[in-house]
Amino acid sequence: MFDFKTLFDLSGKTALVVGSGSGIGQASARGLAQFGAHVVCADVNVVAAEALASEINQEEGTAESIHLDMCDTSSIQNGLDHIGSVHILVSTPSINVRKPILDITDDEFDRVVNLNLKGTFRLVREVSRNMVANGGGSIIVLSSIRSQVVEPGQGVYAATKSGVVQMIRALASELADKGIRANAIAPGVVDTPLTQQIKNNKDWYQAYANKSMMKRWAKPEEMVGAVIYLASDASSYTTGSLLFVDGGWTAQDGRFSPPET
Repeated sequence: MFDFKTLFDLSGKTALVVGSGSGIGQASARGLAQFGAHVVCADVNVVAAEALASEINQEEGTAESIHLDMCDTSSIQNGLDHIGSVHILVSTPSINVRKPILDITDDEFDRVVNLNLKGTFRLVREVSRNMVANGGGSIIVLSSIRSQVVEPGQGVYAATKSGVVQMIRALASELADKGIRANAIAPGVVDTPLTQQIKNNKDWYQAYANKSMMKRWAKPEEMVGAVIYLASDASSYTTGSLLFVDGGWTAQDGRFSPPET
């Protein structure tokens, strides 16, 4: 009889979590460690990555830290040389310039695309090469509800998040026969440093809360279940997918409930 209790066991796996210094990346690193993975906490802010790795080693499991810059291919390659075999990748970093398209400068466009889209490309390309050489793995990239729906001021960010989804689908198709699964997660509004600009505006913050069915923002920890699922054997037949963790944001059309008749 199959032991279903082992589906989420990540013992013996090495998980590279990029962007682990804060937000969803930090929560994901903690969750992966608690399910048995050895976690490599990677971030451009190596001090934050080191602090998290130290906390995990003291409380939850085993971890180490490295500096990794998704905008620098050599930084990614050096990190992988240090780690060795990677079984799980979680990629969370992105930036946003919230301006109408007519106001976006070339430099702002390039900055968002260079991290969100090209940085993701660099990272998954190099990690995929590592996984091909070492027998497979699971790639998990954080996209967004903005890959599907937009609003004023989100055009460039949305374009990168939609592009990431299509790139991951292509990667899944190309590498399925190598034992590599690739999936994306689409969070709704999550309380992270990326959304600080919105949180600073009470009306903006509340409008976002009201848009979801649950009438609230998500906590970073609420993304961890999806990460563990996609990292583990529980999702062994799941690849090329986009998993929504958005409080019903993209399923619900409109904000008005008609009166009862």
